[in-house]
Parts: sequence; C-alpha cells; structure tokens
Amino acid sequence: MYKAQVNDKKALKVESNNTGLTVEDNLLDWDIQKLRDGYYHIVYQDQSYTAELVSFDKEEKEFDFLIGGHNLKVKVQDRFDLLLDKLGMTDLASAVAADLKAPMPGLVLEIMVQPGQEVQKGDAVLILEAMKMENVLKAPGDGTVTGVQVAKGDSVEKNQVMIQF
Repeated sequence: MYKAQVNDKKALKVESNNTGLTVEDNLLDWDIQKLRDGYYHIVYQDQSYTAELVSFDKEEKEFDFLIGGHNLKVKVQDRFDLLLDKLGMTDLASAVAADLKAPMPGLVLEIMVQPGQEVQKGDAVLILEAMKMENVLKAPGDGTVTGVQVAKGDSVEKNQVMIQF
C-alpha cells in the first residue's frame, strides 16, 4: 500500500495488484504508456492526456507533472514511510539538511541564499531553468548554508552539488 498526496491535499490510499491500481478502494480504469523519457500517454474515462514528468526528487519521493496545462505535485509514501510515520520516526530522518543537488541539467537563474544563512526545510534557495520551465528548488531540511557552488547563469549537470548545508 502507498499513500499519494496531490498538490498538498488529502493523502489518498493507493494499492497496486493484479487487477490494476485502486485509489481509496476504487479500481481505476486507465491505461498509461511511456512515450519517451519523461513523457507518458494516459487514457482515463475515455479521455486522452499527455503527461510530462517535470521533476522528481528521489529522497522526498516527490513528482512534478504537467498534465493538460495543469501542474500536479505528487508526494508518495511507501509502506516503509508509512511504518516510520506510525512509529513517530519521520522527523528524525529529515531534521538536518543535506547538500542540494541539481535534479536535472539546467541553467541557474537565481540564488536566494548565501553562506552562513539559516534555512528551514522547504525554504526556496535556488531557481533552476530546465526544459523551458522554472523550478524553485527548496531546502531539503533545516540547516545553515555552508557553501554555494554555483553562480547565476551557470549551467549545471544532473546531481551536481549546488548548495551545501
């Protein structure tokens, strides 16, 4: 079982089995086909959609999609996350910020922090342009900025360290 939260609204129970995908115990009648890296074709309730995976944060298990001109942010909790949550251990894992790495190749448009600055989880720290979209990158946890490894206008590669905490 998983829980999926779309655009910071109520988390939904999601299960995958031999018959398909169920959301809140309702079987979804849909078809998804991968078109190419980052693009998917979805047929749901006789409607056709193209979905673009704009960004993916593996650590936070957050996906940003663009579907029909609408941005959807999906945060997923797997069974291990749910167990940690049940045991009250979720805050322990994300209490301290780690290095902020580029989630994809792109161009640094703006840096919003400087060394010595205190940040809290979720604070905007950098704007990265990738695939013609501006992505606001946020602090992965509470901490102090110890280094900024990029400058405005720099091109970055995927997984390149941009800000150190």
